[in-house]
Amino acid sequence: MSDEQIAVIVGAGAGLSASLARKFAGAGMKIALAARDTGKLADLIAEVDAAAYTCDTSDPASVQALFSSVAKDLGTPEVVIFNASRRVRGEIAEIDPEEVREAILTTCYGGFLVGQEAAKLMLPAGKGTIMFTGASAGVKGFPKSATFAMGKFGLRGLAQSMARELHPQNIHIVHVVVDGGIRSVERGRTEDAVRGDDAWLLPDAIADTYYHLHTQHRSAWSWEIEVRPWVEGF
Repeated sequence: MSDEQIAVIVGAGAGLSASLARKFAGAGMKIALAARDTGKLADLIAEVDAAAYTCDTSDPASVQALFSSVAKDLGTPEVVIFNASRRVRGEIAEIDPEEVREAILTTCYGGFLVGQEAAKLMLPAGKGTIMFTGASAGVKGFPKSATFAMGKFGLRGLAQSMARELHPQNIHIVHVVVDGGIRSVERGRTEDAVRGDDAWLLPDAIADTYYHLHTQHRSAWSWEIEVRPWVEGF
């Protein structure tokens, strides 16, 4: 076990999670990546020298095992980022209730489980940062997106409640509203030509914001921030 600070990213994958891993690793932190399928993370694991753990955020035993393993292998995390979510799009009269249940368990209940286990480790240490990746769907509901709205609205309420409880105990809780589409390899020049170069949020730029939030002085902590491209409609 080293003396490095530890950042745990739950729901890791390409895009934002990878940028977060690079940003926090570049700041000298040891990275732990958690995902249902860690095989897809092989390149990122090698790039940032991360520890990898299989985790289903909808399963309490799986989340408990993740944090138990991180504490044993690496130590108490300084930062925990919840970046897991599932979407089920469709008309309200037609979407599958079971798929909706699974999506809410991953997006919202999973956030609770991760936040709870992170807090259990951070409270005795007397410090830490817990960050939740939100979306515009957690602020306003869109047609045919009731499932995502329920999950993200719940995640936002969780973060606000945790902030009011844990900020006085020196644990920084942050909810990041990502209002807009995140630039990815799959979104190529065809879409850029339609929407313009400024239409997408750059994952590295979002990661810079996450790191800034982590390093804020407690006299000026933010519990929530919105990141959005200037061309995105309110």
